[in-house]
Amino acid sequence: MTEKKKEFIIFLGLFVSLFLITQYHGSTSVNAQDASKGVYLKTNIHVQEHKNSTECRASYANWTSPGEGHLVIPVNTLVSMGDFQRGFAIIIQSTKKPIRFELDRKAAGMGADEYWRLITSAEPVPIDSLSPTDQKGVKDGKAYVGMTKDGVRIALGYPARHKTPSLENNVWYYWTNRFKSIAVEFDETGKVKSVGGKLENPK
Repeated sequence: MTEKKKEFIIFLGLFVSLFLITQYHGSTSVNAQDASKGVYLKTNIHVQEHKNSTECRASYANWTSPGEGHLVIPVNTLVSMGDFQRGFAIIIQSTKKPIRFELDRKAAGMGADEYWRLITSAEPVPIDSLSPTDQKGVKDGKAYVGMTKDGVRIALGYPARHKTPSLENNVWYYWTNRFKSIAVEFDETGKVKSVGGKLENPK
């Protein structure tokens, strides 16, 4: 093998290595753009504000009815990403208020960066195209009989993957708080037929 061929192979190897490293970091590092500029929430985020402090917590498990201090951060709220050791922080752009979002990588089936991309968008989510039942559920942060899967996902957030591996499933599990969960059951047309084992109709 000539000296020129050896140099070319070394150069090619370095180039490929650099390319792979760049691709890897580009796909798994914290989204620098999303972290520094505002993006829109693709779902409601259910939050619990602690009674004796201004700290707010949320979770991949949703906590759709945690009791006292329950707040719903609406879909299409402009947010940015912040640091939190156990997941990430959602910074509400209008108030700069941080929400500490807990994320169990194993249970959620993804890391913080991927989850952030899942729940945010560069553009607002078109809510007006949803059915009236879906729109009410999204506004109330609840699942009602007759809602579609898209409506429930926006209203309650994504169900945790370790209990609901696929959105194609006709039963989605959500946590109401740290200790209890409910089942949202869909019929063959993909519309809610029961919530938590009971019918819950919008009023």
